[in-house]
Amino acid sequence: MNSVDNTADLLILRPGDPGYDDELAGFQTGFAQCPAVVLAASSADDVIAAVRYAAERGLPIGVQATGHGLPGGFEGGVLVTTKRMDRVTVDAGARTVRVQAGVRWGQVVAAAEPYGLAPLNGSAPSVGAVSYTLSGGLGILAREFGYAADHVRSLDVVTADGRLRHVTRESDPELYWGLLGGGHTLGIVTELEIDLVPVRTLYGGAVSFDGREVEPAALLRAYEEWTRTVPAGLTSSFAAVPYPDIPALPPHLRGRYVVSVRVAYTGGDGAELVAPLRESGPVLADSLREMPYAESHTIHSDPDFPHAYYGDSAVLSELDVAAAGELLGRVGPDSGGPMCVVQINRLGGALAQPAPNSVPYREGRFLVRLLTVGDRDQARELLDPAFALLADTTIGRALNFAFGAGDRTEGLYDDGTRKRLAGLKSRYDPANLFRRNYGVSA
Repeated sequence: MNSVDNTADLLILRPGDPGYDDELAGFQTGFAQCPAVVLAASSADDVIAAVRYAAERGLPIGVQATGHGLPGGFEGGVLVTTKRMDRVTVDAGARTVRVQAGVRWGQVVAAAEPYGLAPLNGSAPSVGAVSYTLSGGLGILAREFGYAADHVRSLDVVTADGRLRHVTRESDPELYWGLLGGGHTLGIVTELEIDLVPVRTLYGGAVSFDGREVEPAALLRAYEEWTRTVPAGLTSSFAAVPYPDIPALPPHLRGRYVVSVRVAYTGGDGAELVAPLRESGPVLADSLREMPYAESHTIHSDPDFPHAYYGDSAVLSELDVAAAGELLGRVGPDSGGPMCVVQINRLGGALAQPAPNSVPYREGRFLVRLLTVGDRDQARELLDPAFALLADTTIGRALNFAFGAGDRTEGLYDDGTRKRLAGLKSRYDPANLFRRNYGVSA
């Protein structure tokens, strides 16, 4: 039955307890998580109690806010859920916001908007702000402002010794470096303070084509050539989505293979810059416009309902358009495999600037992301050969986009970053308690 820890107002749930399954529910529905104990935190004190509980019993610890980026299913151990920790505090004068561990980006956008400010959030409002940032944070305006991790002022983190630490670049530069880019491998971050940027509106949206009428590889070549002509601060991506023929979709999308270029830009000449994209072929849909930042999630229109999915990524030193075009054919709607979404992000710009954190591969020029819907084993049969086509220019993988890759951690960090993180792991978590999320070993 349910119980409350004697030292904190901490809800403890075990298999079979009322509320256990509901507490585990998250955005990812493809993996069964069966922890021996779920500790539902409402405060930093609860997280301290949860970590001490696990440490005293030698139990591995996982942490879940929204359940978007789970490595996979597991049994046993402890899962700390943080969705109740949802306070957002904006300091408009300092252009910062403090967010607790369970806050979603949509909350932060809404809180900052009245002040003419914006966070460096990603494309989906339902994603957890803290986990996203700890893994780097490749946002809507990434080429203009860099990674979200580059803008963190401070973090409050509970380490494996059950101690709550307030970490800044000045107070503890090494732990600060490791937390930002290291994911959840060094502790549970209960709150962070991060910059807001003075953005009230932007020029953004997508121009889309029918991938059965216009060759997707030709569209990709046109996109890559276009990226060489635009300012460094313009953020864009190329996407290919095979939509199923189901009534839940708008009529113009049902059964179509939609290839799009997505754009986000705060400059005043956005309409002129994107004009060449419309010459790539007959336009199926065009949502490019000046918009309030609060509507920026419509640029990508990511699914807002829980579902099963699997995905991975490749950071590229260069985009081999021929190889990427072959990849599009390999995973397209006629491949015979599961539905696969392709997204190719142009990196560079502010993302290439050095920062005092462990976000790797800043020299990368493009990021290829593949996401399948449904069974993980079928996904691997499709995705592994597809990523192999990019091997010659692949330098690594992105932690933000490793969805359900289980224990596969190779390539998430370069050798130097991995060794440095492993040294921090030895210092702050020598028993490797935090091993239920992606991370490194001591």
